[in-house]
Amino acid sequence: MNQSSAFAIVEQTLRDAALPDIVIAGFAQHYEQLVSGKETYLREETLQPAHSLLDADTLHSDAARAGSRALPQTAILKLNGGLGTSMGLQGPKSLLKVRGKFTFLDLILQQANQLSVPLVLMNSFSTAAETQAVLEASGADASAVMCFQQHQVPKLDAQSLLPIQWPDNPILQWCPPGHGDIYAALVTSGMLGKLLGAGRRYLFVSNSDNLGATLDTRLLGHFVETGASFLMEVADRTAADRKGGHLALDHDGKFLLRERSQCHPDEAELFQDVQRHRYFNTNNLWLDLEAIDEQMRSKPGGIEMPTIVNRKKVDPTDSDSPAVYQLETAMGAAIATLPGSTAIRVPRSRFAPVKTTGDLLAVRSDAYALHDDYSVGLIPRRNGIPPTVELQADYYGLIDDLQQRIPEAPSLCDAGRLQVTGDLRFESGVRIIGDVRLSSQAGAVVPAGEYRRDQAF
Repeated sequence: MNQSSAFAIVEQTLRDAALPDIVIAGFAQHYEQLVSGKETYLREETLQPAHSLLDADTLHSDAARAGSRALPQTAILKLNGGLGTSMGLQGPKSLLKVRGKFTFLDLILQQANQLSVPLVLMNSFSTAAETQAVLEASGADASAVMCFQQHQVPKLDAQSLLPIQWPDNPILQWCPPGHGDIYAALVTSGMLGKLLGAGRRYLFVSNSDNLGATLDTRLLGHFVETGASFLMEVADRTAADRKGGHLALDHDGKFLLRERSQCHPDEAELFQDVQRHRYFNTNNLWLDLEAIDEQMRSKPGGIEMPTIVNRKKVDPTDSDSPAVYQLETAMGAAIATLPGSTAIRVPRSRFAPVKTTGDLLAVRSDAYALHDDYSVGLIPRRNGIPPTVELQADYYGLIDDLQQRIPEAPSLCDAGRLQVTGDLRFESGVRIIGDVRLSSQAGAVVPAGEYRRDQAF
């Protein structure tokens, strides 16, 4: 079957699902990239490291005042499409309790309420209904909290490159197209027009599980004053970030974002060199919606972004199920195509994500603090460096297992790295200092007290 005939089948699948033309046009571009066999890697020879970025800590109080004046033109958007399945959750990750009684969503609502700016949630088909039910039960003001849904696209059979058929569970035939879908979804949902119609020109976007990502008026003011269409917050890479995407420049000096999946295996060592590639994308972005609107109208597929090809199993829980390709884009990749895009170096405190139960344990510990603006960030004595927490997945990988074995987070304010292997149950009052490995061959208790070196129980 030739490429044209193959895509005709793909296109019909997209149209049968009533996907908008802008999504079909964008998917066609990525499908063409896939079937062409062209390399989707961003090679080291095609880019150069990014250095000498403006530091957010040097912004003056004038920027904060400008940001305060721009609040009536601003909204907050949180990416709320993720499930906490990797940690054993059955629903939206934003409904997980992270600090005391507060869930991610509780903190987000409080942050938006304090600033009196509208909150927008981009849900996925997996999170929309449950999130809406929680919002309604909470009594959240419908005019202050708005939701829209990202699209879904077909997974492609890795052999035929046609939409996969999986009658055992047809919903697994579909996947989100990555958070780069935000731009098309803003348009097709009518949310972009709604925000602009309400005078909300500036949009602060971040992940719902990034507790440090609050609307900072200094950054807003700086963004407004520069006249940029797109501003990416980046932070210094540490050893813990070496496998994540990084900021770089092309040979014309324009910013670009390289994700891990866009790194050739032969160049993994250079990709992970945090001295060479110093900055990672926090996924905290500032958008000028007037510029986004103009760009989305200018081309059939909207903003052009590199294709990210992810090879997975159609059923993630079944390693014997057929291999599929998922075609995705990253919203930060728009830095390479939106005119007037730029980046700014921010402190690590603006990046406090929770991806694993180890991250959750760290955020629940005294290495982090809940601030008056309802953000959660590292305490000053951490100097922007989070403790590394590695928990054996067999015993602590799921939320229920974590809470059964470590009901109260140990003190990590002076910890470097905590590694826990084996079936251990922590008493209240455990304090970790420096790098410590706690292990057990059988079920044991970690008594209250200070731990400064490796210990087996």
